[in-house]
Amino acid sequence: MRFQISGKQIDIGASLQAHVEQELTGVTQKFAGRPTDATVIFSKDAHEFVCESTIHLSTGLTAQAKGQATEIYSAFDKCTEKLEKQLRRYKRRLKDHHRERTDPVEHIGAASYILAGSDDSETEEPESLQPMIIAEMETKIPSLTVGEAVMQMELAGAPVLVFRNEKRENGVNIVYRRDDGNIGWIDPD
Repeated sequence: MRFQISGKQIDIGASLQAHVEQELTGVTQKFAGRPTDATVIFSKDAHEFVCESTIHLSTGLTAQAKGQATEIYSAFDKCTEKLEKQLRRYKRRLKDHHRERTDPVEHIGAASYILAGSDDSETEEPESLQPMIIAEMETKIPSLTVGEAVMQMELAGAPVLVFRNEKRENGVNIVYRRDDGNIGWIDPD
């Protein structure tokens, strides 16, 4: 497994890197099978350290977690606990998913835009209905089943996931977390 361990305006020592590699290797081997790479980023927020980690699994799914504490090792340990809890919850599903899927998840390219938000203090109507684009990026849309999409959304901690439904040939589907705690699924005709 490849590791990318970095700090935002923080020096990351060799002992912390070794600790991160050892702990993440243990967690992923125990629950996830074959991870391909892990990214861990440490930063400082006021008096607390923040640890954000992302693990890419060989099946194409991604698990993400974030931990905060006053000590850097404690922040990593909290982040690891969250990852472990996510992977434990989906262990059976991940293993079943891995057995059924022989090839990694297929991705298609798409454009992703960040639009400028409207200013609430502005009461007059805008001159044009064209939104101001702040950033333009490329994103990948995975080809998944609905169950895999819900699992990916939960593992990533995302409120919404756009995907191509493998079972149907009708384009893009969306799963999202509803206000009532349930999962919504948009499947166009």
